[in-house]
Amino acid sequence: MGVKPAIGRKSNKSPPIFSHEFVIQNHADIVSCVVMVFLVGLMVQSTSPIASLFISLHHNVSGVEPTRENPKGEPFSYEAGWKDSCAVFFYSLVCIVMHAILQEYFLDKISKKFHLSKSRLSSLNESGQLVVFHLVTLLWGGDAILREGFAFNISQLWDGYPNHPMSFLLKLWWIVQAAYWIHTLPELYFQRIKKDEWAGRIRQALIAFTFVALAYGFKFQRVGVSLVVLHSLAEFVSHAYRLNVILRGEREDFIEKFGRLVNGSVFVLVRLASLVLGVLTFYFGLAGAAPLLLRVGALSLLVSFQVYLMFNFISEAMKQRQESRQLALNRPKKEKKDKPKKEKVKKAPVEESDLPEVDQNTNKTLRQRQAAAAKAK
Repeated sequence: MGVKPAIGRKSNKSPPIFSHEFVIQNHADIVSCVVMVFLVGLMVQSTSPIASLFISLHHNVSGVEPTRENPKGEPFSYEAGWKDSCAVFFYSLVCIVMHAILQEYFLDKISKKFHLSKSRLSSLNESGQLVVFHLVTLLWGGDAILREGFAFNISQLWDGYPNHPMSFLLKLWWIVQAAYWIHTLPELYFQRIKKDEWAGRIRQALIAFTFVALAYGFKFQRVGVSLVVLHSLAEFVSHAYRLNVILRGEREDFIEKFGRLVNGSVFVLVRLASLVLGVLTFYFGLAGAAPLLLRVGALSLLVSFQVYLMFNFISEAMKQRQESRQLALNRPKKEKKDKPKKEKVKKAPVEESDLPEVDQNTNKTLRQRQAAAAKAK
């Protein structure tokens, strides 16, 4: 028999305020209140300059506000600066709130529907967040590339370097990229991620943030957005394939084989396209415009990263193939059960005789009578 709780005592009481459990359960509401403080401060005249430092984009180099003579004005263009760190901090708070919304209203409901194990649940939460982020990165960055004309005139990636001003949407895209990878560090605590998974996720976040910071700081924003969009394409396909495996299980059917083929093909093509784009930009395009040490360092870093990703992909593919072979060998073979054959009643051989047919029938009748008389006794 189970022990019933005492009368008047709640079995699920809320944790004390400012405790670890309270912060984890209500971190989205707490961060939302902090975001609201910045937004309210933007509307107050005395605190507006400080709040705008975190919310607005700064370091504009061109652009005109709309006037009566020029109602449309001129679009603003921006460059990188130290005030961008304040914007990265603010938008990292926004990323925490969006992360919690996606987790509560989508991923948690999916996990309850499929009744996943703890390991699969952790993989679902990670891939579910990343597939949305890489999809947004792909669509937003691809739109910026088309608007700026980089796709149709690839020489714009290096022409005029280092004078590469950014549009509003392109600069905001870079700010959000940096903010997202920063917000993943406190999410390890908020989402109760196992400590044995911390090392891999911290390494992934630091590598991504370092690439974004270097490309943004050294004014490689044009080639950087192209490389990040290519990388996001491969990551989106990879995590979509991973979600398919998590939700459907490891099934050897057409969908699984097709997803594996698409994942591998896109991954290899993206690595090759990234290498070609990097060599064209850093080795040929920026020759004479950027210092040799900077070009060699950027190209070496890009090539090393692509080789590292390719090596990990090949190693993982070989490991999965060996595991599948081992499972196939260890799987007990189904023995074919032979159906019991009906035994044919063998008829007694008929003795051939030289007597005529009438006499043979007479002898047969006599034998049957003798057998019946023996049974009667």
